[in-house]
Amino acid sequence: MSGHSKWATIKHKKGALDAKRGKIFTRLIKEISIAAKNGGGDPDANPRLRGAIVAAKAENMPADNIKRAIQRGTGELPGATYEEFSLEGYGPGGVAILLDINTDNRNRTVSEIRHVFGKNSGNMAEAGAVSWMFHKKGDIVIPKSAAKEDDLMTIVLDAGAEDLRDDGDNWEVLCEPAAYEAVLDAVKKAGIQPVSSSVAMIPQNYIKLEGAAASTMIRLMEAFEEHDDVQNVHSNFDIDQKLLEEVAG
Repeated sequence: MSGHSKWATIKHKKGALDAKRGKIFTRLIKEISIAAKNGGGDPDANPRLRGAIVAAKAENMPADNIKRAIQRGTGELPGATYEEFSLEGYGPGGVAILLDINTDNRNRTVSEIRHVFGKNSGNMAEAGAVSWMFHKKGDIVIPKSAAKEDDLMTIVLDAGAEDLRDDGDNWEVLCEPAAYEAVLDAVKKAGIQPVSSSVAMIPQNYIKLEGAAASTMIRLMEAFEEHDDVQNVHSNFDIDQKLLEEVAG
């Protein structure tokens, strides 16, 4: 069982609230700008930018916002200069945590993230402490109500996926990053709408949390999700689905 896909489901439900829209847009704009800065402003020649634009459109971001974010990245418009890097640490029960950061002030962000760890029974670690526990994969989470296993298996394997996992209420499709766009496109062309889809850092193994440790871990995850400079949170926790929904509210 994967805590990753369970948390993706919870985020999807919470992210549907209008109150979250501003934070979602902020993160997407940063990702678009950095993708354009690093790989150019043409989405046809820049897979990362293409993926960021697809994600932005999925959240109903206006086309003008997307265009301006690209232009800030390429330098056509003035704007903040963002730096991207990773931070690593441990949560309750020794759970591994890997954070993708986009910020215009590295020192401020590192200090704030260290404070979030300390406030929630965690601690920041040196670079490389936990990143070795994760593999970069295309990750597509699909509710079981949307597709039968045999049908979905045929669709995703033919498109280049590596694995289809039974994860309680969801199917979790994993693939190499290079195959991600093809697999996601095949899923959508079949009329199947994922709960979430991204190229993510997937843990090799999971640590089961219960009781107080589970509650604290959820608070820690929510604190990271609320931070404007945290683009993505990767962790190897696993928490019972019912408890996760109760505590995350």
